[in-house]
Amino acid sequence: MVAPRVAYFPDSYHEINGVAHTSRQFEAFARRRKLPFLCIRAGKREPRYVREEELTTLELSRGLLSFALEKDLSFDPGYLRHLPAIVRTLREFRPDIIHITGPSENGMLAAGLADYLNLPLAASWHTNVHEYAAQRANWFVRRLPASRKQAAADTIEHLALLASARFYALARILFAPNLGLCRLLERHTSRPCYLMQRGVDTQLFSPAHRDRSPQDTAYVLGFVGRLSIEKNVALLATVQQGLTALGLQNFRFCIVGHGAEEAWLRQKLPGAEFTGVLRGEALARAYANMDIFVFPSHTDTFGNVVLEALASGVPAIVTPDGGPSSIIREGETGLVARDEDFAAAAATILRDPHRHRQMRIDAREHARHASWDSVFEAVYAGYRTIL
Repeated sequence: MVAPRVAYFPDSYHEINGVAHTSRQFEAFARRRKLPFLCIRAGKREPRYVREEELTTLELSRGLLSFALEKDLSFDPGYLRHLPAIVRTLREFRPDIIHITGPSENGMLAAGLADYLNLPLAASWHTNVHEYAAQRANWFVRRLPASRKQAAADTIEHLALLASARFYALARILFAPNLGLCRLLERHTSRPCYLMQRGVDTQLFSPAHRDRSPQDTAYVLGFVGRLSIEKNVALLATVQQGLTALGLQNFRFCIVGHGAEEAWLRQKLPGAEFTGVLRGEALARAYANMDIFVFPSHTDTFGNVVLEALASGVPAIVTPDGGPSSIIREGETGLVARDEDFAAAAATILRDPHRHRQMRIDAREHARHASWDSVFEAVYAGYRTIL
């Protein structure tokens, strides 16, 4: 079958997050396979149009009206000024389908254009925005009487989910990174939803990058990601206290990333290494030098960082909520634990060196079977169900 011509509008591309990482991999897949693929995205540079064989990219700048959503992610209310350039590029490319990743300024504009140009719309869910909304509204919720706090948080989350579902219902086909989210979206949008999981580069992320000195016998507990409230990073301090209470002293934390909670974590985790944002081989070395990956998020839809840790031969401890638990083989590549059990789970692994070595081997082997090509082949199979 002839490959469909895909116009892809990601929420982010250059930033450090799962959407951006997946988007870069999607474009790389299209380039490898020489598929007709157009990526229209926002960036910091001046507008730039590039065409190479079947791949076309249009990068558009965010303007002075932009405001920050995260440390490295913005929203531009004046993005509509790029409409003529986008329409011109779409007419020249002649897509069969438009694919968006969420309700950013880029995604909303693309959804409107799909309707205007009478093109089928696909949408992939990458972020649990309803759970993020409840977390970010904590400043308001905590001012309420104790008897009303939980009800208020639940209401905020429910309304955010309804609003998100209404936007995603504009699409004819949906993608999500785990089956639980697929079922949730199908219930709230009445649209078919297919899996769009994640892959990992097992050459870049590998135990071969481990270069710690033999004299360094301390266990390293690692975290990679945004240091923000919705990642539940405050639990890292609780883990440190719990391990100390269990009699374990020979350990330290390595924290990779940045965010609003960094100052608090520096205060609560004395002796921890804060590397900031790392990329490429520097990030691969950081993973490989860890002994356990601790990922306390309840809101991640998949958890690319968990898969990268496994590929590096590092077993992971994750919560039972969201996507990361679907990556872990319980007791083999890591452990799934409630917040109050994270420290005990880490202690269980660290106190059994033989089991720890075997989990390292199993983690690496499990990650070797997760390829980006298989992820995007499944996405194209989903496209064909509506074309």
